[in-house]
Parts: sequence; C-alpha cells; structure tokens
Amino acid sequence: MSKTFECHKISEGQAKGEVLISTDDFCFYLVDPQTGVVIEKNHCLYGQSIAGKILLFPNGKGSSVVQTDGMFQLKMKGTEPKALVIQNPDTTLVASAILMEMPMVDRLEPEFYQTVQNGDLAELDATNGVLKLLGREERE
Repeated sequence: MSKTFECHKISEGQAKGEVLISTDDFCFYLVDPQTGVVIEKNHCLYGQSIAGKILLFPNGKGSSVVQTDGMFQLKMKGTEPKALVIQNPDTTLVASAILMEMPMVDRLEPEFYQTVQNGDLAELDATNGVLKLLGREERE
C-alpha cells in the first residue's frame, strides 16, 4: 500500500527508485565513482552502492570542494544516486544538487522517517514537493 508525503523542493526533478537510508552524515567524495560504492570505513553504508538509489541521509560532511567534486565524479560515471532526501541541507549540497540536476528535498514530516525502510520503492516529484512510498520491492 502506498503512502504520500509532502516535502520541500530544493532541486527540482523526478525520480523513482529504491530507498537507501544512511544514519551517518554523508560525504560524496568517499564513494568510489566507478561503482558508486561507499568506501568510507566505519560508515553505516560502507561497501554498499548508492548508484541509482534515492539516498536519505541526515547531513552532508566535508568541504565544499570534496562534496561537489565527489558528486561530479559520480555523475560523470553514471553512478550517482537518482535523488537525495536530506534532513539538514547545507549550502554546499544544495548548490551541488542544483548544478548536477539531481532532485533533492527536505522537510518531510516525522511520520515519513518512522515509516520508510531500506529497500522501499519510492517515487519522488521534487518539483511539486511530493514523495510517494510504494512499499518494499519484491525480492527474489
């Protein structure tokens, strides 16, 4: 059963994909651009790929140079996330998402964070401020 949530547009666009949740702050420079795999040791997503996912995370971390360059490298290799859902956006990530034309939103209601799970399929319409959780994808 699907559930729809309102959100605040940061960078416009639409995306549909699997949700990947990071409980740790995120630095895009610490992702292998060839594979989209998180290479930051001790990160909750270490060894997992963010490529093609709707990435949910609390905060960015790192300087503006490493964040922007990290996102750029991922975009050039086609291993970037489809969209970003952030709890506490910062100027660097906002500017980077806009430049990379990556949908990005924030300000989701607390119920969203209590409902969403890793692997949920979601449709994000950042332009209109709507995120729809479609539920868990069927796994083989």
